Amino acid sequence: MVIGSEIIEKYFSELSADQMAQFDTLGDLYVEWNSKVNVISRKDIDSLYPKHILHSLSIAKYITFVAGTGILDLGTGGGLPGIPLAIIYPEVQFLLIDARAKKISVVNEIIDELGLENVRGIHKRAEDLQMQFDYVLARAVTRLDKLIEISMPLIHQDEKNVIPNGLITLKGGDLTQEIKEVSKQHQVEQVCVQTLISEPIFHDKHILYVQA
Repeated sequence: MVIGSEIIEKYFSELSADQMAQFDTLGDLYVEWNSKVNVISRKDIDSLYPKHILHSLSIAKYITFVAGTGILDLGTGGGLPGIPLAIIYPEVQFLLIDARAKKISVVNEIIDELGLENVRGIHKRAEDLQMQFDYVLARAVTRLDKLIEISMPLIHQDEKNVIPNGLITLKGGDLTQEIKEVSKQHQVEQVCVQTLISEPIFHDKHILYVQA
């Protein structure tokens, strides 16, 4: 298992030298900030790149966002998947929200250190947000039925991308029951991350897409 930023280059060889430098710096920043504020599980910090950053970037293998797309990262925690995706897509606008002020403070410090101008974090609950987006992203936030309920009012119908606007969430484990419990009015597409990024750790990780 490759554990440094080179694993990003393995799957995203088209990235510029500046983007790769940002990914190098991102790892250092997470290590530094995680020693002060627990934004990522401390037991995972040694496998930060594959388990967290590359996992976040699997969304970029599922969909290519066009310039001008607006994206909400709901319950971003330490800035995942929003920050890695903002590096990949400098012409896409990202808003990262979380109900925990301390984590959003760290997120914005990392954004500033990386010099990213297409992403910002705010301390806010999704229910209090008065904006709409092309997509809502979430990584291991809550059960799918709840996530759909929260996300759908935040998605508009002005289509820009090949995949219609909707919710894209990263989840792990057996999701059979969780998907079954979703209202019949919502069709769920399930894609195993390992079919997009062929690392063994992703065998039980999935992307779920629900059209708005």
